[in-house]
Amino acid sequence: QGNESQSRSVRTFFLELIRAKKPLVLHNGLIDLVFLYQCFYAHLPDNLGTFTADLSEMFPAGIYDTKYASEFETRFVASYLEYAYKKCKRENSKLKDSSSQHLTIEFCNYPPSMSQYIDYRHCSLEEEGHRMGGGKKMPVCEKFSAFGWCPKGVNCPESHNIDLIIDEDDRLLEEKRKKRKHKWKRRKNTEEPAKVFEEKSSVKDTALAQNGEEEPPPKQSCYKPAAASELADISEGRMLEENSMDVPTGVGSDHHSDTPKTEAQQSHSPPSQVGTHRAGFDAFMTGYIMAYVWMLKKGENRDSGAEPWLPDCHNKLYLSGKSVPLQIVKSLFSKSSKAHSQKMKLAWASE
Repeated sequence: QGNESQSRSVRTFFLELIRAKKPLVLHNGLIDLVFLYQCFYAHLPDNLGTFTADLSEMFPAGIYDTKYASEFETRFVASYLEYAYKKCKRENSKLKDSSSQHLTIEFCNYPPSMSQYIDYRHCSLEEEGHRMGGGKKMPVCEKFSAFGWCPKGVNCPESHNIDLIIDEDDRLLEEKRKKRKHKWKRRKNTEEPAKVFEEKSSVKDTALAQNGEEEPPPKQSCYKPAAASELADISEGRMLEENSMDVPTGVGSDHHSDTPKTEAQQSHSPPSQVGTHRAGFDAFMTGYIMAYVWMLKKGENRDSGAEPWLPDCHNKLYLSGKSVPLQIVKSLFSKSSKAHSQKMKLAWASE
């Protein structure tokens, strides 16, 4: 509101994005879409059905939420932005080492005149400061590990290092697999009746079977109940978690490389603080996750044609605490808003 000319230029740019008819990719994008619509498009409709109807027409090629993909497609233990990105990067590195189909990245070769506008961040598979001196592991902050956010912020004495968190998750997962394998062999050797085995099956095992995976359910659903004050902090933190306000990762620019390098190492900081929040870095991580998941699914079904990028994630927005997504569709019971209809006429009239 303070700079009307700048606001108009951004609104014009937003209309160009709509005219492009390209898929829109976000991470935990519901709040982002509300913000973009209200600030650069039109007043928000009063009805949710009207809002989703408008979005479905604004982005006919589809809207994709990489948090939803991380939860329901790749089945990661956690799905906040930096965790999902680093996990994808690790898994992609394993595929590359085994000469399997994998994702490769080619960065732009920017001219020297652009250097002042480009920021670099160290982004190896294992960041500096992953372990403390002498090889001693730092204790992981359980809250940050689960939610990607900690109420103590940079004052937290425990580690918020995503590499360390993923290491711990992988270790626990491997231990559980070994235990299950050991129990299965023991039961098989003793020829224990199937009925007894079924009676001993736990509720958690049932949940895992329903997921179709042997991985544990998301940490968010396993976290112990907190006190009222902590719940308020966590609830507030979830609004920030996917923007990586505390520990967003960085990315650099290394031509033809899958492991961007930095021009200068990060300065030493408290255990819980790494990197600096940048919208560009968050956008890169979001795009990387989308590309990795698309690559995996393309391997299963190569006949994509004119089909959506990821049919199982097409027009589905992640909803915190819900097992079902918000569908971006125009239902038979919803109409588009008048403001949206006018905007669409303006967009195509000025094409």
